[in-house]
Amino acid sequence: MLEDPIQNSIQSDVVDRWRDRLTDLRKSPNAIESLPQVEDIRATNLSVRWWTLLNGLQSIVLIVLDTLMLFAAWTVANRIAGIHISGSIVPILAIIVGTLAASGFYGTDEKLHRFAKLFKSLTLAQVVVLIAAFFNRPGLWEFHSVFLIALLLNFFFISGARFLFDLFTIQIRQHQPIFQQPILLLGDRSDIDRVKKLLKRSQKFRVDSVIDLSVWDLQSQLDRLLDRVRSANITEVFVCSPQAIDHQIILFWKLKAAGIHLRIVPTELQLPQRSAETKMIEEISTVRFKSLPMFGIYFRLKRLFDLIASVLILIIISPMLVVIMILIKQSSPGPIFYRQSRVGLKGRQFQIWKFRTMVENANELQEKLEAQNEVKGGVLFKIKEDPRITKIGRFLRHYSLDELPQLINVLQGQMSLVGPRPLAIRDYELSIKNIEHFAQDRFLRYEVLPGITGMWQVKGRASIDSEEIFYWDMVYILQWSLTLDAKILLETIKVVLCREGSY
Repeated sequence: MLEDPIQNSIQSDVVDRWRDRLTDLRKSPNAIESLPQVEDIRATNLSVRWWTLLNGLQSIVLIVLDTLMLFAAWTVANRIAGIHISGSIVPILAIIVGTLAASGFYGTDEKLHRFAKLFKSLTLAQVVVLIAAFFNRPGLWEFHSVFLIALLLNFFFISGARFLFDLFTIQIRQHQPIFQQPILLLGDRSDIDRVKKLLKRSQKFRVDSVIDLSVWDLQSQLDRLLDRVRSANITEVFVCSPQAIDHQIILFWKLKAAGIHLRIVPTELQLPQRSAETKMIEEISTVRFKSLPMFGIYFRLKRLFDLIASVLILIIISPMLVVIMILIKQSSPGPIFYRQSRVGLKGRQFQIWKFRTMVENANELQEKLEAQNEVKGGVLFKIKEDPRITKIGRFLRHYSLDELPQLINVLQGQMSLVGPRPLAIRDYELSIKNIEHFAQDRFLRYEVLPGITGMWQVKGRASIDSEEIFYWDMVYILQWSLTLDAKILLETIKVVLCREGSY
């Protein structure tokens, strides 16, 4: 077996240091007082203490917020059902909040508004309340309707409040950097850049320091790394390139002794996060992922959701659609709608519906503007100051109102409300032409229905990098769930109203 010179050097250093100390002790019984004292850095890590306090404060705020929402929901449910259970409201609230706490809804997880898990936890709490009511107040059992109404109201009130709370905290972090957690990124430059993009959206973390392992010898400069972490009041170190670090246990132990958290980010492998579980096999930690593909019954549920939501949206916005059509007709000559061939499910072509936002001869003018394409990689065609766009068209694009007619495509089964954006024929053919530079996994985007909105629209809409666009497409496909669709639709409303990254 080959010896590891670095490991042997570390072990030798430790042995020599303790041999010298034992020699000093033999010479003088009082020598122990002269031994160098090891500083307990954990006792002075004020930054970590601050964030522990901040996380505790967030948990308290969420408990108070949930309690208020539960009280409001039960009050409304009681009025609808025509009964009065005010004397039982305190134990009911205690049971439900306790169940949410046991389910991890007051921890440090950023996904505090996980809708599917929230509904399951509220349902469990409601079952416990029903059982308690049966044994303590049998007469209440007859008013079973109030429990069903309260369950639905609990879910909508709490999920809505948490969604707004999440948006509020993001805005606070954007304007007050003190509420952003200071971190250090450690890894290769390409992996560090990728992690920066992942962290940008939540605004929870502030990258205060970066260490590029391609120019930094971690083994010989580990103490210097710790000094840098302490001087910058870093609370957590993100390892972006775990495969590039030898003897990870030494780095982990040093950071642990300094009271610093360590997080491993597997940038090379995009695994589905849904139903991820940490499982132990003997003394080894493993991560297990349950399979939940976007096929079979789940595809039919998604299709049913699309149909119901599309009909409701069309009914609600029909007056606005009429106004837009009148404005387009009066603003410039040409048709109201614009239809273009796009590539959809299984590579099949279909005609997409949009409100016309350009002059009539826009396609002919595009050939002259190809040199001004701002999308890196050239697979997509986008120009921020496109001269072909009409005045009313620019307004429609700013608020993405030109996409609304695609609800027709959703009803026809050619598109979904949420999914990867369908590529134009020009963009699709260019990607096939450069197939040697086109990652094979990108073709998975044609295995699902294209969407009106998607992950890129709410996560990286301001980006004009085709690599990032395709990256978010893959994240959506691997992470898909009905709750993710609902979340993206809600976030789309925020992005559109704030005009984030619009062309």
